[in-house]
Amino acid sequence: MESHYPLRINRYQIRYGSGGEGQYKGGDGLVREFEFLAPATVTLLTERRIHQPWGLEQGGDGALGENQLNGEPIAGKTCFQVQPGDVLEIKTPGGGGFGKN
Repeated sequence: MESHYPLRINRYQIRYGSGGEGQYKGGDGLVREFEFLAPATVTLLTERRIHQPWGLEQGGDGALGENQLNGEPIAGKTCFQVQPGDVLEIKTPGGGGFGKN
């Protein structure tokens, strides 16, 4: 991405603990942090920011996803302008767990 767009990837890691509990734990999401190096237009089309991924057969729900621009929450589906130095953090939701623990 860095070679095609005017941004720097500051962080790309597993979001440990975001998967729901259960006999079979839900998968953990990701954390991605981008720092913009030039003015740009950004469009986000993300899911599970209001309703958690549900667990099945008494498994726990996964964590909600989160989006932040410069530390402030932003909507899951939005379009906005960024300036050099702006930081976008995207936390994907965790998967729901399956079965009683």
